[in-house]
Amino acid sequence: MVGINLNSKAKINKDLEDISRRMRGDIVEMSHAAEAMHLGSSLSCVEIFVALYHGGYLNIDPKNPCAPTRDRVILSKGHASMTFYTVLADTGFFPKELLPTFHKTGSHLTEHPNLGALPGLEATAGSLGHGLSLGLGMALASRIRHVPYKVFVIMSDGECNEGSVWEAAMLAPSLRLDNLVVIIDFNRWQATGRSEEIMALNPLKEKWESFGWSAHEVDGHNVNALVKILSAIPDKPEKPTAVIAHTVKGKGISFMEDDNNWHYRIPDADEVKKAKEELGLS
Repeated sequence: MVGINLNSKAKINKDLEDISRRMRGDIVEMSHAAEAMHLGSSLSCVEIFVALYHGGYLNIDPKNPCAPTRDRVILSKGHASMTFYTVLADTGFFPKELLPTFHKTGSHLTEHPNLGALPGLEATAGSLGHGLSLGLGMALASRIRHVPYKVFVIMSDGECNEGSVWEAAMLAPSLRLDNLVVIIDFNRWQATGRSEEIMALNPLKEKWESFGWSAHEVDGHNVNALVKILSAIPDKPEKPTAVIAHTVKGKGISFMEDDNNWHYRIPDADEVKKAKEELGLS
């Protein structure tokens, strides 16, 4: 497998924990410097991206980001771009020195990812609910072109409100796309309230299963559990896979955890300092 591989299970455990903490520190600093919102949503999906990019699973090569056989990752919840940019820089897709330019005039690190702006970006994001349809098309192209690769779509639970998601959810099993994986960052918040207060999402796992998917639930902050699930995909031949990752909005920083104010709030300098102290990065 081309890409980033760690040597032993013990080393993976320690490294992934350290990487997750460091990424959280970078994300908080980016939000402060750029005066950018969506910090809570970015913090909730850190381990998902760490498991994908640092868990030795993705078939990727930062030195050859357009390789036809590369695995594709689509950030459908584009407002969590700070997390995506941080992990791409961390794995060598572009220099880390670009991170402070996030959301600045003329920067390639736009608030929502734009296809072609940076290596490693497979789709433009912004309007929620479209990523799964894009991923389905890419997964189908793999079969038509006889080029083997997997497609991973990172979604928010709020996106499951969208009808376009369920159209794609119906089509993927009928096409037997077992190279398609959706990972849902189920942090139980949407922009204006609790997910369950806005739309009856539960039982979410059973909904995906009823549409013909192989569905799993996992602690979305347990990197090793995420890696274990990813390593077993596809666990059911000819079925796409849905991973419902139970997460906490603002995870890792006590005064941000499960506080939906951090969907729009921007940390000041003192809050950045306090957050980094909690993360052991000061």
